[in-house]
Amino acid sequence: MIRFLWLLLLLLPAWWLLRRRAAPDSLAGLDSLANRNPQRVDVRTHAEFTRGHGPNTLNIPLDQLLERLQELDRARPILLCCATGSRSSAAAALLRQKGFEAVNGGSWQRLKEFP
Repeated sequence: MIRFLWLLLLLLPAWWLLRRRAAPDSLAGLDSLANRNPQRVDVRTHAEFTRGHGPNTLNIPLDQLLERLQELDRARPILLCCATGSRSSAAAALLRQKGFEAVNGGSWQRLKEFP
């Protein structure tokens, strides 16, 4: 029982940090993108994308992102989404390293109503 409690005490902070890292950007921040004509990119797999996606969204799976950078317009911000926000967080960080303006929108379902 004591080992379980120690394990729990060690894992909870790590879980909390990972959840914060993958948190989508605020709705207020997303609203400021609306009038800037952002590119919508869904980084889920093709199979996930075909089961449902937001309007005007390009599907570039996370594992293909580096190979398909030429499909993105560097002059426009990129609004990323996935199933939960975890992959889109990783994609946003990767694109920022490559010089793109990238925003983690979180879940694709959250962005369905985004203008």
